Amino acid sequence: MANDVTENSAALSWERSAPGVWTTCFAEPEAQTPLRHLLRANQSKNANDVRPEPPAVLDGVACHAGPRGVLVRLPCAVDEDFYGLGLQFHSLRQTGRKKTLRVNSDPSCDLGDSHAPVPFFVSTAGYGIHFDTARKASFYFGRQEQDPNAGSGSLNDSEETLYSLRAEGARHVEVEIPLARGITLTIFEGPTVLDAVARYNRFSGGGCLPPLWGLGVWYRGHLEWSHEEASAMLEQFRASGIPCDVIGLEPGWQTAAYSCSYRWNPARFPNPGAFIAGMADRNAHINLWEHGFVHPTSPVHENLLALSADTRVWGGLVPDFTIPRARECFARFHAGEHIGIGVSGYKLDECDGSDFTPSPWSFPDHAQFPGGCDGEQMHALFGSLYQDVLEQPFVERNTRTFGLVRSSHSFSAPRPYVLYSDYYDHRAYVRALASSGFCGLLWTPEVREASSRGDLLRRLQTVVFSPLAGINAWYIPNPPWLQLDRKKNQRGEIDPAASEIEHACREILRLRMRFLPYFYAAFARYHFDGIPPFRAVVMDYPDDPQTRAIDDCYLVGDSFLVAPLFQDDTSRCVYLPQGTWHDFWTGDGLEGGREHTITSPQEQLPLFVKSGSLLPLAAPVEYVSDSLVFKLEPRRYGNPVQPTRLFVDDGLTFDYRRGRFAWQDLTWDKTNDVFQLSETPAGFAPRYALRNHSLPLWT
Repeated sequence: MANDVTENSAALSWERSAPGVWTTCFAEPEAQTPLRHLLRANQSKNANDVRPEPPAVLDGVACHAGPRGVLVRLPCAVDEDFYGLGLQFHSLRQTGRKKTLRVNSDPSCDLGDSHAPVPFFVSTAGYGIHFDTARKASFYFGRQEQDPNAGSGSLNDSEETLYSLRAEGARHVEVEIPLARGITLTIFEGPTVLDAVARYNRFSGGGCLPPLWGLGVWYRGHLEWSHEEASAMLEQFRASGIPCDVIGLEPGWQTAAYSCSYRWNPARFPNPGAFIAGMADRNAHINLWEHGFVHPTSPVHENLLALSADTRVWGGLVPDFTIPRARECFARFHAGEHIGIGVSGYKLDECDGSDFTPSPWSFPDHAQFPGGCDGEQMHALFGSLYQDVLEQPFVERNTRTFGLVRSSHSFSAPRPYVLYSDYYDHRAYVRALASSGFCGLLWTPEVREASSRGDLLRRLQTVVFSPLAGINAWYIPNPPWLQLDRKKNQRGEIDPAASEIEHACREILRLRMRFLPYFYAAFARYHFDGIPPFRAVVMDYPDDPQTRAIDDCYLVGDSFLVAPLFQDDTSRCVYLPQGTWHDFWTGDGLEGGREHTITSPQEQLPLFVKSGSLLPLAAPVEYVSDSLVFKLEPRRYGNPVQPTRLFVDDGLTFDYRRGRFAWQDLTWDKTNDVFQLSETPAGFAPRYALRNHSLPLWT
């Protein structure tokens, strides 16, 4: 492509498409894009929140169409940093990097491969920009021409001169979209990183609001479970006080998997309706594993033959979910066979694809779909379309769902699915928690196994402070706290120290249940305001240079910072942003704007609460029933403290979308040193109540 794109670029005409949102269409954009297939109803707010003039960054955007595709160039400042591009395991700050966005289930290198690559990034200059493409776009962040006066380019130049990345001069971002002949760009105003992200999420349709039970503890059982084994495991949890809201069934519940029949296996589940009803009586929800490749014995196979790709995966059809008839056929069967008898949601596996495994699977990029996509485009769109298809039956029943998925793309904030991965690096999992918040994604660092007691506890601590608290024991018959060694677990050998480890894990899971009122309110803000409930520290503190590279800590809601530990570690360094922070466990005050060395026993996760916060902790419960009333045991940190708002709705339906919701205020009366809870809003059953006693009131 030409290096100086401005010479070959048509003038860009920007239009305000929503408050603080600007769009331009350059040349001839492709037909199969995220804006066409993935964008839901815009939920932008504050109609008066517009500037009289477009943001300055619009003037610097240039586009060029050439033989390789489209090239977009944006200027950037020397001190400007960039974040986003979807779920990224290996880097948080993208400044100075090249990333090529490719859907891939094995993101082993920092090249841009991801379960959920999203062509959207945000800048510390106070804007975000979305590139409407399903292609494998390449992003060059802060590329810089070397100063011609810095060296002669001879062998006598120093290594620092030859390879300098910080030469003086103009810097820019370049984005190359292959095969395309045009592109639609959408810019989201700040003025801060968090504002730009929130505006993008509202434009996408607002963040998802899970059913209240979805925020409890999830346990996925062995792939060969029968209804007796699933019921027995739930009874084991109830008897031992292990919290559990969701039981997940893995591939063996079907008559065929890889590819899928979506039919109950009568040898293991002879009466699925009675099984689900029995689990519901014990306040457990059922989540089903599946993937989107349709086995020849499936009842929907015949009707989807003409509505699928020209290639198969694991012998199964690949439905084209851009076609309404394909969506309706697939959704109608699931509604009758599963959802109609009480299934609460799905785990949508392998909707991404693998390029680096010994036997690469999924459809090739050259695949053709009857709706017009090629395989490259469908890889980007398939996971999100799949989520939409299986959410629709729940919407029609006015019942919320929450599930797991292996791939997403643009505008995913409203979709009630949490990303997960077979990749199992704990540090990368924490980095993914921070990176996911930039692009309207949710991520869970699920627990499957552990190398030691400390590794198990540290992983479990991270997962309880994530969007979905999941233990995925699909290849072990016993919970990991009963036997860490995978082979011994599979042989049924219980660890002699199991009781001690189980106790420690139980307390960690109970901590999750204590935070449910706080999490639920944070998700409500995600829905209404677009504020990610789990996010990188830099999103709230972009003006503090020390926060820009922090990828081993993250924020949860507005009040606290999580600093995970790894393996058997009991200490680490933590940088706390400006202000005063408090140790969650002791209440000790810590000065912000500096680094602290923290020591923490294996049983405790380092948590730091912003001074002035009032945490609405609750007495832990083993499950979330429809009529649950949280018994609040608040803690305050600092003096004075700000009131806390608790979200009130039925916790189950979409009635909140029609205005049936309210907020309840929790405050601290400084004069009498007591907490106060406002009255339950009229028309709602009680959801929160203050206990007669409370935990220590840290000051």
